[in-house]
Amino acid sequence: MEMSLKRLERPALFRSVQDIIKNYILENNLTAGAPLPPEMELARQLGVSRSSVREAVKALESLGILETRRGSGLFVQDFSFEPLLENLPYGLLFALPQLADLLAVRRVLETGMAEAALAVITPQQLSQLQLLTQQMLLKAEQGQTFPDEDREFHVTLFASLQNQVLLKLLDIFWLTFHKAAQLTDLQDRDPLRTYQDHVAILEAVAAGEAAQVQLALDQHYLSLEERLKQAQQIRISSFVNTPTPTPPPNRGRG
Repeated sequence: MEMSLKRLERPALFRSVQDIIKNYILENNLTAGAPLPPEMELARQLGVSRSSVREAVKALESLGILETRRGSGLFVQDFSFEPLLENLPYGLLFALPQLADLLAVRRVLETGMAEAALAVITPQQLSQLQLLTQQMLLKAEQGQTFPDEDREFHVTLFASLQNQVLLKLLDIFWLTFHKAAQLTDLQDRDPLRTYQDHVAILEAVAAGEAAQVQLALDQHYLSLEERLKQAQQIRISSFVNTPTPTPPPNRGRG
């Protein structure tokens, strides 16, 4: 039996409405595509104004929980980390120490799950990894970076585990680092080396050597850490070498 929404005893802020809607989704086991009552009906059941419901809905849309379909109503949205990335504090993308922390977590996840992924990887996925490295080489030889191929490589490597939480966590870390690279001094200045890092991972996977896969992943992350350190040094150097503004001359009467 579907659980009903609980009426609020007094007018609530839109954050309270958000919490109630999220609880309603969880308690009724609603999945992606499931409809919710219209805004007017939500307002009636909760005993709040429609504007409070509308604010709550907009906030939940920004988090990727709900979607509004024109002419159809409200629906549960398929979970994605993309809205979370879009709503990350802008300062995080420039906070290199915090990016280093994110990178460290992703590194542990990948190296820690490498052996399990290797045990169930399919020939089709191995062929896809080979194709992706070939595409990387074509771009690297022209001095171009290959973020799309890089992203797909890591997804393909762990896809056989069918662990959606792992894949989404890895992806949000990748997206955050890539977005930061576009805004700071983290651009890949040596795409050939990055290509070689991925080839080393591929060769270890093809050989079925879990320990070598972990070492190759570690080496890849060492390269990324070096980019972070270089960006940090550039930032410090830029700050130190920034000339101190000369105060305007005293034009007072003397």
